Amino acid sequence: MEVIGISGLRFSYGEGFSVRADSLSVGEGEVLTLLGPNGSGKTTVLKCINALLKTSTGRISICGRDISSYTRSTLSKVVGYVPQSHTPTFPFTVFDVVLMGRVSHLGLFQQPSRSDRLKAEEALKTVGISRLGDRIYTKISGGERQLVLIARAIAQEPKLLLLDEPTAHLDFKNQITTLSTIKRLSKEKGLAVMMSLHDPNHALLYSDLIALMRNGEILICGPPEDVVNDKTIEEIYNLPVDVVDHAGRQFILPRVEN
Repeated sequence: MEVIGISGLRFSYGEGFSVRADSLSVGEGEVLTLLGPNGSGKTTVLKCINALLKTSTGRISICGRDISSYTRSTLSKVVGYVPQSHTPTFPFTVFDVVLMGRVSHLGLFQQPSRSDRLKAEEALKTVGISRLGDRIYTKISGGERQLVLIARAIAQEPKLLLLDEPTAHLDFKNQITTLSTIKRLSKEKGLAVMMSLHDPNHALLYSDLIALMRNGEILICGPPEDVVNDKTIEEIYNLPVDVVDHAGRQFILPRVEN
């Protein structure tokens, strides 16, 4: 079942940089990765989907409804958004940060109920960080903070999860932990996921669909094996690469001259 569909999307920063996405679709349990260099428009597409930016033309439908029919409150119930980084000014506990994901389900001046707290506890458990519940969010590692933000989004009980560079600033182990968690949650909960990445190998390993972006335009979108090869990667990154096979998988390596 399709969770998000995009057609004819256009967004422009005045007379400067513009972004276009003519056709994208993500279903339940699918992970679509926007792959491309810095400044290619990946974050802009995600912000348009989350109604943080208003498109000039095109249609975005989520769960069969045009995005224009959603209020900010109703949209936050179906879309979970994980930014690149997040540093609160107040030293909240990890549990309290995750509990904030329930805000869209509360009325004005309403306090979180026992059910909301159970949802937050379940989200921590689902992501595998229950042990961090009482820790201060600002005093845990970058990899742990990223998992906390994912848990907060899961606590919203969304149908669509948007992640902007979820591996930014993480070490190698935490990159893999974070991406593995995203892929697992997508399958277990039937979540549609759209995320932006820089690393072609991460996209190959953890995506069901890949959309290659350059200069604000999606050049091609489809299954990884149909989209990622030496020619397409060289085109979007302007870098010669080789494709190698290992253990039944393909990997992209930069061509290094001795």
